[in-house]
This record gives sequence, C-alpha cells and structure tokens, in this order.
Amino acid sequence: MTASFRYRVAVLGVVGVCVVGFQSSPSADHAWGNYHWARTANPFTLDLGDNVTAVWDASLRTASADWNQSTILDTVVDTGQARNKQCRPQAGRVEVCNAAYGNNGWLGIAQIWASGSHITQGSVKMNDTYFNTAQYNTPAWRALVVCQEIGHTFGLDHQDETFNNANLGTCMDYTNNPNTNQHPNAHDYEELETIYAHLDSTTTVGAEVPRGNGVDLDVPSEWGRLMRTHKGGRAQTFERDFGNGRKVITFVIWAQPE
Repeated sequence: MTASFRYRVAVLGVVGVCVVGFQSSPSADHAWGNYHWARTANPFTLDLGDNVTAVWDASLRTASADWNQSTILDTVVDTGQARNKQCRPQAGRVEVCNAAYGNNGWLGIAQIWASGSHITQGSVKMNDTYFNTAQYNTPAWRALVVCQEIGHTFGLDHQDETFNNANLGTCMDYTNNPNTNQHPNAHDYEELETIYAHLDSTTTVGAEVPRGNGVDLDVPSEWGRLMRTHKGGRAQTFERDFGNGRKVITFVIWAQPE
C-alpha cells in the first residue's frame, strides 16, 4: 500500500465512525454532534463486549475503568457477542474487536448506529495489520486508540486535532506521540455531564436499529457519504443513511505514512 493511500483524507465512528468538531485548545466542549444514548436515569450501565485477543485485554479493561470515573455512566466488560471479525453490533451495547483487517489504510474505527440523535448500538475495531508493525505495536498506542474509540461511542469528539502539538493529557487528543495521551481527563468527564444532562422518556440501551443487509462496514466504500475531514487529513467521519432517521456513522483514524 502506498503512503499516499494511507494518508488520504477519508477514523472512528463506524455507525458512527468517530469524528466531531475540533478545537485548538483544551475545552470541555467536544461533543460529537448531538448523538447520545437515550436513558431514563444517570448513571446508566453500558456493556462493552470483549471480542479482543489477549494482547488487547489489558487496554480494554483499563479504558473501561478509566471511563467509569465519570459520574454519568458505568461500563462493564462483558463476554463479546460479535461472533466474527466484522464485529457486528448487538442491541444496546458496544462490541470491541481486533483483527487483521488488511492494508486498507485505517488504524482504528468507531461506529455507532443511530435512530435520530439516539445511539442504539456501537462497535470499535482495531486493525492488527498495523498494530503488528513496529510503529504501532506498543502499549501506549493500544491504550490511546481503544480509549478514544470507546469514547466516541458515548458521543464524545476530540479535544484537539493537531497531531504534532503539545499533548493535552487525554486519549481524546490526536497526537503523534501517545505516551501521555492514554486516559481520559477532567474535560472529558465534564463533557459527558453536558451531553447527558437531560434524561429521556425511553431508553436505547437495549433497542436496535436494522443494520442494513449486505453492507460490509469494514470496507471504506460502504461507509457512505464523507461528512468531514479532520485537520491534517488523518481522521474522517462518514455517514451511511438507511432512511427513516436510521444511520450508521463511522469515525476513521488513518495510519501514519511510514
């Protein structure tokens, strides 16, 4: 694969692949549009399906424990139900997967299925084709990507999208050096309080939207319309519209050129 392909504009948010508005300085205003889980009380409990191999287990459990510092939600690492590497989501929960998805340019994606503004299910995928290389095969890169992608499935965007500036000390910050960006920070928890300040009359933790038969959401050509290219082109957000308010949003992080 050429460097130009890996660097092209086009991470995270597969149904929805995560991508939200960017900020040039730390801020607690970094919601991903108005997407959120409908629920009738806070805190609410969200299952994270463990479909990952042993090399990812510690990163997944650390990310879950980190996000549980929020007063808004409690994540539970539960037995995965994805069944295969396509990481098909299950109703009212987030499935987390890793596999060698190939030299397709993406390092990680987060996807949410939405009905209107309400998230109904989600998935997170890490591409071992790149994480098995010397550049990304480190605990720091694994921690940053899994933490950030899970954060996207709550409705969070990035705090900053400039890869080569000073780290903000949060996994919701783009960076070329993940060493100090492996966990959420206070701004992330504050933003969750803002996103989930209101309660809903119903819950989508347990509801499901149709996935779209025959759609392979590992393939960029199936992600739908490009909605945004983030600063520097290393992340993009896509939207696949199935009609009647049902969408899959994909946020993609592209691997750095060698």
